Amino acid sequence: MDRIPVSSSNLVSIGYDPNQQTLEVEFQNGQIYQYFDVPETAHQELMAAASHGQYLGAYIKGAYRYARL
Repeated sequence: MDRIPVSSSNLVSIGYDPNQQTLEVEFQNGQIYQYFDVPETAHQELMAAASHGQYLGAYIKGAYRYARL
């Protein structure tokens, strides 16, 4: 999955597959997580958020199934 670099103290890049509704996040520590069944609107809100890390923590983590790659 292609990821887009983001300006964040905690995140490096974010990718999204609308067909699979899978969000992929690369963290500064090198870890990559995929979150499943994430609607495209949540991805759009994440990308538009003033703080990508805060949005991820508030609305994605704990709300969607995930796997560490």
